[in-house]
This record gives sequence, C-alpha cells and structure tokens, in this order.
Amino acid sequence: MQISMKCSIAVHCLLFIHEAEGKFKITSSLLAESTGCNPVIIRNILSSLKKAGLITVARGTGGAKLCADPSKITLYQIYNALEPDGLSTLIGIHPCEERKCPVAQNIRHVLENPYNKIKDSIKQTMESVTLQSMIDDFDTLVTSKNA
Repeated sequence: MQISMKCSIAVHCLLFIHEAEGKFKITSSLLAESTGCNPVIIRNILSSLKKAGLITVARGTGGAKLCADPSKITLYQIYNALEPDGLSTLIGIHPCEERKCPVAQNIRHVLENPYNKIKDSIKQTMESVTLQSMIDDFDTLVTSKNA
C-alpha cells in the first residue's frame, strides 16, 4: 500500500509556490529543478492542481500562484487532485467470488467494512492536515537549521 510520489511532489511545488510568491515567477522549469523531476511531470501535476482549483497558472509565460489561503487547502484536496480514485483503489480485494469455496464467495463482504473504515480514517487524517500546517513545519525546520 503506497500513496504515489506525485502527492509529495505536489506538496513540494505548493510549498515552493508559497515561499517564492512575490519574489520571482514560478515556472515548471524552476519547480523541476527544485524537485529533481522532469518538467513534463511538473506540468502534469500543475495541470491537475489547476483543474482542482488549488492554483492558477498564467498562460504562456508561466507563473503559478495559490488560489486559496494555505489554511484552506488540505492534504486530501492535494492528493485527490492527483489521484481522484486513489483511496478507493488503495486497498484491493482479489476477485474470487465465482469460486466454489465459501471463503472465496464471501471474502469481499467480510473485508468491505474494515477496508472502508481504513479508507475513511486515512481521508479524515489527510483532511486534518493543511498546507499551512506543512508550511509552518517547513518554517520551523528552516529556522532551527539556521539557528
């Protein structure tokens, strides 16, 4: 079970956008340099974040900006922008209902409730983490390293 790295790259980009706002224009090339990712991957991530209404990107010349206050953007919103079906596919149940075995015929029903509880718990936890809280953690780390 793994949440794709696209989510951490997206958070990296959003933190960078926040920190650089007003200082210089944020482009996919600049974000690619910071993240170590290919600019095409960055453009795809930015496109998903834009479709979700989390950022704006100026056409042509670039320049990404946050669309909302960081305290209003949750980790779940970021994740869901990149992986819309992510939580529903996070834990899979193997197909075996057609088998003659009574365990095989019923395992889906046995696992659905606990698996849904796990998914709901993950979603609630991700909704409780905001971009602002991650920015605060970043600021604390930078301050402590500079002290």
